[in-house]
Amino acid sequence: MHPKDNLRGAAFMTAAMAGFAVEDMFLKAAARIMPLGQVILIVGLCGMIVFGLMAARKAEAPVPRAFLHPALLIRSVFEVAGRLFYSLAIALTPLSTTSAILQATPLLVVAAAAILFKERVGWRRWSAVAVGFAGVLIILRPGLEGFSALSLLALAGMAGFAGRDLATRAAPRVLSNRQLGVAGFAMLALAGAILLATTGGATWPGPNGLGLLAGTAVFAIAAYHALTSAMRTGEVSFVTPFRYTRLVFAMVLAVAIFGERPDAMTLLGSALIVGSGIYALARANRR
Repeated sequence: MHPKDNLRGAAFMTAAMAGFAVEDMFLKAAARIMPLGQVILIVGLCGMIVFGLMAARKAEAPVPRAFLHPALLIRSVFEVAGRLFYSLAIALTPLSTTSAILQATPLLVVAAAAILFKERVGWRRWSAVAVGFAGVLIILRPGLEGFSALSLLALAGMAGFAGRDLATRAAPRVLSNRQLGVAGFAMLALAGAILLATTGGATWPGPNGLGLLAGTAVFAIAAYHALTSAMRTGEVSFVTPFRYTRLVFAMVLAVAIFGERPDAMTLLGSALIVGSGIYALARANRR
């Protein structure tokens, strides 16, 4: 692969992570003036329509029969859980904390893949997993002053996304990224519908609400598209570490927009998670 392809892939990945961070910012702001379930339901429906049209343009079935494969059904269950709990965490807890915990998802995937799929994981990567989870505990600080039970929502969201990634590995590789986009946003819409049915309170958004909804949907769709472009353009081993730039963008937005001030423990935990994640990726690529 040409070196320029890797650079383009890294640029796409960085743009995708910036887009996801901005999406989270819009989501958090929108959830302050309308029910969270309504927000993610509308964003999910918008994403379904856009990726459905993209699939149809390529003569692909937006909702293929492969969606009924057992592994994909399991993937959908984890996707709903991940989307639901992560969205709740974004709305109810500091953006910096939630984004930091999310970065441990690849480490959880490494650990679970070793147990479920018997993938070979040496002691160095197990050590990286342990350090990363120690970083999560430092951020959560259970039993200490500053612990919030609501921060467990981010932990549940991380577990849901890890389960989704593991189920994706077991699923047949017959779906295009556009079809997976339809499936992913459909699960976001389902999570929103479940939450809205539980809480109620749907309202007709005013101009400000419509603007926040539009921002959330546009950046969610653009970020997902950039992510798939990144994975197709560069080598996975080169491009994947740039996922961690999401935390940088999230921290900046959390401070600049919401006035958050991450403390020393949050910053230390974040550094341990990112460092151990990059090390685990490097070891896997070397092996």
